[in-house]
Amino acid sequence: MSSVPASSAGISLSRFLIEAQRDQGHIDAQLRLLIEVVARACKRISIAVGRGALGDVLGTAGTENVQGETQKKLDVISNEILLEANEWGGHLAGLASEELDHPHPIPNRYPKGEYLLVFDPLDGSSNIDVNISVGTIFSVLRCPPGANPDEADFLQPGTRQVAAGYAVYGSSTVLVLTLGQGVYQFTLDREQGSFVLTGTRLTIPEDTGEFAINMSNLRHWEAPMRRYIEELLAGTTGPRGRDFNMRWVASMVADVHRILTRGGIFIYPRDMKDPTKPGKLRLMYEANPMAFIVEQAGGAATTGRQRILDVVPETLHQRVPVFLGSKNEVERATELHRMADAAGA
Repeated sequence: MSSVPASSAGISLSRFLIEAQRDQGHIDAQLRLLIEVVARACKRISIAVGRGALGDVLGTAGTENVQGETQKKLDVISNEILLEANEWGGHLAGLASEELDHPHPIPNRYPKGEYLLVFDPLDGSSNIDVNISVGTIFSVLRCPPGANPDEADFLQPGTRQVAAGYAVYGSSTVLVLTLGQGVYQFTLDREQGSFVLTGTRLTIPEDTGEFAINMSNLRHWEAPMRRYIEELLAGTTGPRGRDFNMRWVASMVADVHRILTRGGIFIYPRDMKDPTKPGKLRLMYEANPMAFIVEQAGGAATTGRQRILDVVPETLHQRVPVFLGSKNEVERATELHRMADAAGA
């Protein structure tokens, strides 16, 4: 990660965004406001996560989301925080959440803006009760001109994202952001109550010696996926000629943040445990924003067959396999899948 130049030390997120709008022309006033509002919501979520058992936010909420997954109390709280923070500011035409069946319309009593916000309010929430890092992932799209947005208006490929980011709630609260001009990191200064620039032009190394994957699913993987992992596990005695280490947090935002910090490859492949699902992770809420960030940092992101950002969504909650991180490892894993497809394996 690039250190912050002395001239940039102490720059707040608000100042960073104002300068991106005024001096560089990368964003407009509505997008600046949108990101500031999301950041404020992330601060509120960070406080709720930090209180833990003291805030009566642990455990399940007794409900299920659209994917049929049991919701944690903090899933529901985080979702409500993001909805309430964003629906009244006049910068959005609509919102979509991983926790909701359908897009959330902007109430008629509020003005509407030009953007669509898509988010996973609390990624890795199964880790909440054991005090492991969780996070919020978000993606920003333009709303088609004149549209009163419905689900079809959200179904845009990742290449059309104008901004994406995530917040990770760990030993510190960190916000990682791209506006399509590199990746920047901000750390929450709890005394000041503001996000401060702590990393500029983050870069993922092309080569790595670490991989992140849930090995318990090995028996369900496709043949090229098993071959790729076998290459890594063979270490110095195998075709790669060097050793690899495995790291798996089971919180995508935490695993991706580690990769953005020091390199690695994150994989959640297709498996045959449930043949009806092409993958585990959601294209709109997780894969697209993370792929945008990773590519902006010099990494790569594919489904094992094609670039994630080129996938045209068919449904709001569509799932895809995910391979992202250090470019050379992602390309090798993707090459093995394409070779297997060409051979009819």
